[in-house]
This record gives sequence, C-alpha cells and structure tokens, in this order.
Amino acid sequence: MVAVAILAAGRGTRMKSRLPKVLHHLSGQSLVERVLQCASVVQPKRQLVIVGYGSELVQQSLAHLPEVEFVEQTEQLGTGHAVQQVMPHLQGFSGSFLVLNGDVPLLRPQTLISLLQTHQENGNAATILTAQMPDAKGYGRVFCDGHNLVTQIVEDRDCTPAQRQNRRVNAGIYCFDWDQLMQVLPQLQTNNEQKEYYLTDAVNYLSPVMAVDVDDYQEILGINDRKQLATAHDILQTRIKESWMMAGVTFIDPDSVTVDDTVTLSPDVVIEPQTHLRGQTVIEAGSRIGPGSLIENSQIGENVTVLFSVVSDSVVQANSRIGPYAHIRGHAEVGQNCRIGNFVELKKAQLGDRTNAAHLSYLGDATIGTQVNVGAGTITANYDGFKKHQTQIGDRTKTGSNSVLVAPVKIGQDVTIAAGSTITEDVPDNCLVVARARQVIKPDWRPQAQQTNPEQG
Repeated sequence: MVAVAILAAGRGTRMKSRLPKVLHHLSGQSLVERVLQCASVVQPKRQLVIVGYGSELVQQSLAHLPEVEFVEQTEQLGTGHAVQQVMPHLQGFSGSFLVLNGDVPLLRPQTLISLLQTHQENGNAATILTAQMPDAKGYGRVFCDGHNLVTQIVEDRDCTPAQRQNRRVNAGIYCFDWDQLMQVLPQLQTNNEQKEYYLTDAVNYLSPVMAVDVDDYQEILGINDRKQLATAHDILQTRIKESWMMAGVTFIDPDSVTVDDTVTLSPDVVIEPQTHLRGQTVIEAGSRIGPGSLIENSQIGENVTVLFSVVSDSVVQANSRIGPYAHIRGHAEVGQNCRIGNFVELKKAQLGDRTNAAHLSYLGDATIGTQVNVGAGTITANYDGFKKHQTQIGDRTKTGSNSVLVAPVKIGQDVTIAAGSTITEDVPDNCLVVARARQVIKPDWRPQAQQTNPEQG
C-alpha cells in the first residue's frame, strides 16, 4: 500500500509573483499537477497535498482531482514540520510513504517506480533519491557507504568546506516505511542555522536508509525563480520533441517549436517552424502544421494543412486546408476536403464536407452544409446587441462577395446569393436572391458653386 505527500506550502518569493510557486505553469500544466501526474504511476491509495501560502488557490486549481486530499501547514517551519502535519490524516495507514516536492516537475515516472521498488525489495526504513550533480551548490549532500547505505545527510548551508566537495546530492524525494517514520517524526529538532525541522534528520533515527541515484540529474531540478522555470521548459521540450521524432514525427526546426506533453501526434505528421501545439490536441497522420501556427485543444484529421493560422477548441477533418491567416475557434467544426482561406474566421460554426470559405469572411454561430461556396467578404451578422443568433445555409448554396446574412436566418439548398446582398429573411431552396438597393447614377451631381472654372484654375 502506498501513500504520497506533496510539499506545496511555500510561497516561492523568488518567483516575484502573487501566485503560489507550485501553480506556475510548465508546458500546459501547473508544477504541482505535473508532480501529481508522475505520482499516479505508483497507484497510491492516498494522495495528500500539503498547502500553506495561497492554499485556497492551490485547492481550487486541483478541484478537478477528487482523489487529492489537502493538509494545511499554517506555518512553514521546514520539510519535517510539513510531514508532521500529515500524521493525523494517516492514522491507521501502514505501508510505503512517498514524499515529493511540488516544485520538482521533471521527475520521470520510471524513476519513481524504481525508487519504490528498491525501497520495498530491500525492506528499507527509508530510501532517498539522489543525483550526481555537476554543480551541487544549494543542495544537501548525501554520504553513503559502499552499499549505498546512507550514513549522513547535511544541508548545503550546514556543510563544511570538505563536505561540499561531495557531488551526491539529496533530491528531496523520499520513500519511507510509514510506521517507522511516524515514530521518529516527533523527535525532530531545530538544531540548525534556519531553525527548521528537517525531514532529512529522520535519517539519524532510521535504519537501514538507502540512496538511489537517478540516471539524469536534470530530473531533480527544482523551480525557485523564473530563470529556472525557463530552464525546466527547455529540458521538457527537448524530451517531448525527441520522443515524437523517434515515433515518426518530423520537426523541421525543433528549437522554434513548442509542444505540450498532453498533445498526441501520429507518424508522418510534419511540424513546420514557429508552430505551437497546446493542450489536448490530437493531430492525425500526414498532416502538415505551420509554419507560424497555433493549435490548442483541437483535433486535426489526416492530411490536413494548417498554414500561418490559429485553431483552438475545434475540429478539422481529413484533407482540409486551413490558411494562411485563418482563425478557427469556439468549438467550430470543419468537414472533410474543405478550404478555409485567407483571413477567414470561424466561431462556433459547423461546415459540411467540400465547403469552401476562401477569403475575408466571418462565419459565427452558423451551420453550413456540404459543397457550399462562401464568397469573399461574406459575414454572418450573429449578434443583435443582446443575444447571439444562428445562421443556417443549405447544401450547394453560393454566397456572393460582400454578402451579409443577418441572423436568425435560414438559407435553403442550391441558393445563389447575389454579391453585395444583405439577407434578413429566410430563403427557400433553389433560388437566386438579390437584396441590395438599385444602382443610381446622377451625372453632374455637385452644386454649381463647387465646380471648378477652368479659366480660374
């Protein structure tokens, strides 16, 4: 049986933000969400997040995870003090107890599995994740014997010059036998420079304690300021893109592209430079995205091209062409073999197969059939100043350039709308509709006094 506690009570003053540090985002998720996602791989029976500064904000941000429990740490008196707050919540629990940090978001799930397996297979009282750091400044040092059994842990600020030469550092990630840890937590003291209760001091009371080195020290990097957040972003992006390239996705210029790890890509997708894929986006095989495109929380079908365009919260089905400079948003849906072209915006619009809107149109709150041709500059006037209204356009209808369809309005099938028309009433099937004022030409229209006399010019 496994319980997980995540330390998330600190303010993070070096972030220079009113937002709690663990709520800052990294590639589409908050730091603490990333830690919880990693912890889920061990299928914990209990998941406890220890909150303090901004506790209401943290709890609100995790409200979509009903399995998460919250433990209040009203004073931040160190990691040992934080875990002491868990004791009343785990009365009757027996098993492995993982302690993770809400600001260490790069930990791989396999590393956590390895830590737990080592702990359980060796019957350890505690198992500590460690790393060989090229620059160990700021990290507590871990001292071991030849069998990786821990003899001492010393915080960086409490190290002697000789102890600082040790590059094996404490990652701040632990696995304890809860029954044994619960016995020693009340014995922790504040005999250190910071006058805090260190969880590492529990090592002095527990045996055996083993260290497990992580293969990639970057996994344990914590986030304390914006620079470290940017570094973590670079590391995570490299991981994500390398993984997709190994799976058959082409990145023309990986350094100019960002991809959230919630995105799903199929083989033979091509991602052009300056493209950004975010949220719960799915892109099917053969599609080419970019350059200069943003896809967010959207589903892109097979063999779709999206050029210099934005697609958010929408669906584009197979073999359609988007852009350049199109904006598809608000749960729009584009059918198969469609073209959405230059400076066209779709908002909450559904377009049937083989429908084209090639130029300079706004189609909002509209249901548009198959094989419809939307002329340049066509607009659905969906807002009357108070409410949004629907426009319906039947199959095979054509709208002339610069048409305005004033919703609510229903256009039938096989209708042709003359250029420049303003449609305010429903139109039946198989019609030509002209809704514009008759052209009037008035020669020599200016008043006589305004006309220029050539002899006086």
